[in-house]
This record gives sequence, structure tokens and C-alpha cells, in this order.
Amino acid sequence: MTHITITPADDLIDVPRRILVSGAQADASIELRTRTTRGDGAIWTSRAVFRADASGVIDLSRDAPVEGDYSGVSPMGLIWSQAPVEAGKREVFPADVRDALITHIDVFDINGKHLDDGVLTQRLMAAGVQRREMREDGCVGTLFLPATPGPHPVVLVLNGSGGGINEPRGALYASRGYAALALGYFKAPGLPDYISNTPLEYFRRALDWIDHELQPAHGFIAVSGQSRGGELALLLGATYPDRLKAVIGYVPGAVVHSAQNAADPATGREGPAWLLDGKPLPHLWENNRTASWKPFDEGPPPHRHERAIRTALLDQEAVERARIRVEKIDGPVLLLSATDDGSWPSSDYSRMVVERLKQEKHAYPVDHLDFDEAGHAIVFPFVPTTQLVYAHPVSGRISTGGGRPAANAQADEASWRAVLDFLNAAVSARALEQP
Repeated sequence: MTHITITPADDLIDVPRRILVSGAQADASIELRTRTTRGDGAIWTSRAVFRADASGVIDLSRDAPVEGDYSGVSPMGLIWSQAPVEAGKREVFPADVRDALITHIDVFDINGKHLDDGVLTQRLMAAGVQRREMREDGCVGTLFLPATPGPHPVVLVLNGSGGGINEPRGALYASRGYAALALGYFKAPGLPDYISNTPLEYFRRALDWIDHELQPAHGFIAVSGQSRGGELALLLGATYPDRLKAVIGYVPGAVVHSAQNAADPATGREGPAWLLDGKPLPHLWENNRTASWKPFDEGPPPHRHERAIRTALLDQEAVERARIRVEKIDGPVLLLSATDDGSWPSSDYSRMVVERLKQEKHAYPVDHLDFDEAGHAIVFPFVPTTQLVYAHPVSGRISTGGGRPAANAQADEASWRAVLDFLNAAVSARALEQP
């Protein structure tokens, strides 16, 4: 009798699973089909056909499909290769991070006869993790606390140009032992709809609240940001080194940018994104002699925002004026970039940061992982990576983040391992510094 086994069947989303089919006829062709209901109620599916070995076994950690939605050996290929049944859907996480993602895997023979089925459960929150809404001193976010007694080291989690509150990442950080404040700064309740003219003092208030209310273990607060949040993570690390002791930049910018795709139409995409002491920070598009939106605007969609950014980077004086003063960061730095980033050149930006910190003889470790053929959407394991084209959630422009699904999946997995290793080393080093 053919039987599917999933081990572990129910665990955190970042845990790889072993999917095994046994009891098939030797050399039989077996089809696996998945079905998952994701964030907005959309159904996501995948399929792959395998050939059983001489013992009637298929092991996805060993065997590549002979046809289907992915190729090559990939233990979680059935998950990352999922695509929505209804075109255009992108939300892969549950609407409530306390809910699990349930994937049904059905087993069929070559004639379409149903042989068995199994259930794979992925969770963002470990048992005992606490979720609390945070509304303090004008700041809006969600706090996640580990199940273990505190105090804990803390991670400030920042989203990118889509705005909102990155609860999935905050929940997973807490599940791995870090208190995490997923902080909104626009497109969240009570906050502006746009990134334009965001005061850095807003984040200072959040950091002061973390320090006072959570009393972080060893005084350790890290910041983890994605895309515009990666730019912001570096900027905050350089602006508030007394509070932030480690910086994680997912596909970050090395310079201050204008409001771009998340701009308030009243001030436009060349208007400022960040304010300090009430004044706009110098940004890349400001007085730039070479910058042009044409490579992004012209031609049929999907558009690559990265092409316009590259025109602006040709003006070296503008680049230097807008450069984030990363040498002021008081702690280790981890940069995660992608060679086919369609949103902006995160590989080049990360190298700029590494080179500057090397020149300045930065006193802490600086790590850079550059993922070949991956795109802008580096998240964490194990989520679908197939939706490369999207309508920007603020501007509505049809764009591509770049990359290939398989490369993006590899980047998701490797980057998260690197982040956990980085944080563990940073916290341990910080503990040794404390009296």
C-alpha cells in the first residue's frame, strides 16, 4: 500500500521537512499535488511527478522530479514552487500570524488514482510566544515575546516600501528566542499612507521604548529591515549607535533615497523620504546630474526600478552626498543581497557598505551574502517564490523584483540561517563586553 510520510508534520515554518512516499511499485511514476490556502484566502498549488526506486520509495531529499513545477533535488520544492490558482495573488502568509499554514499533499498513480494524502503544517509562532499590539508615544507596531522568561535580546523589524507591519518576521524572530518589535512607519493604523517625510525621531522613540520597557538582555537591540527597511536599518544604525548594536540589511540601499514608489503624490517620487531635526536628509535624486526615470518608466511592463537607480549612481558627487554614514554604526553588520535584484542594485549597494567599513577599519564583523540569480524578495524558508511580477502596493506600477524561483528559494533558506548565526554571535559578543 502506497503511503506518504511527512517529518516533522507540524513545526515552525523555517524547519525543513522530509517528504517520503513508500509502498509504491518499483519504478512506478507517482504524482504529488499540493494545495494551501494562504493569506487572503487564495488557493496555491504545485505538482511534481517522481519515479520510485527499486524498493518502491520516493524521497524528496534525494530524488528530483521527472516533470512538474520544479526541477532538481529540493526537499521543500513542492512548497516554494507553489503558485496561486487565481493569477496575481502574492500574499503567502496567513492574515493572522497565530494561524498555521496547512498544506495538503495528495499522492496519485500515473492513471490519476488517489493513493494517499498527508498534511504539512507550518507555523510562524512557536507555542507560548506572546503577541501584543504596541501603541506608545505615537509609535505603531506589534510586539512578539518568546515563550522563555526574559530579558531577551531584541530585534526591531522594519518593512519596506509596501509599508505596514511585518508581523511574520517578528513572530519568527520571537519563536527563535528574540523579543521582536515589528514597527510600522507608514500604511499602518494611525500612520501616514506614504513614506514621504518620515521623521527618524519616530524610530528613536520606539528604540527608547524598547530600552525602557523591555530592558534588553545585555543592552542588545538589533535592527532588521527589508528593502527600504534595509536602507532604513543602516541609516538608523548610523544615526542612533547608542541604541542599536547590530544591523541586518535585507537587499539594502547604501544611500538615502527619495520617496520613490512609496511617495505621497503631493510631494512626488523625487521628494524626501526621511527627515531629521525637521530637515530632509540629502538623497540620491537631489541635484543629481545623471538621474533619469526613463529606464523604469518606458517600455512595456513589468518594469525594473533598478534601471533608473543605476542612472542616478553615475553621479558620484550625488552618491557621496546621499551616502549613509555606515562607519558610525556601533556593532556588527550583516548584508543580504541578490545579483538579479530588479528593484535596486542591492549587490552593488552592499559592496559599497562593505568597502566603506573596511576603509574605516570597522571594529566589528561585517558579513555580506550575495545570492546569485536571486531577486529582491528574500524572505525566509519555506514559502512560495514564484510570483516575480507585482503591482507595487503604493504606486501600483507593474514591476519585477527579479530572480528565479529556485534561486530565490535558496536565498530564503541560506539567508535565514545566516541571520540566526549572526544574531547568536552578536549577542554572545555583546554579553562578553558587559560588566
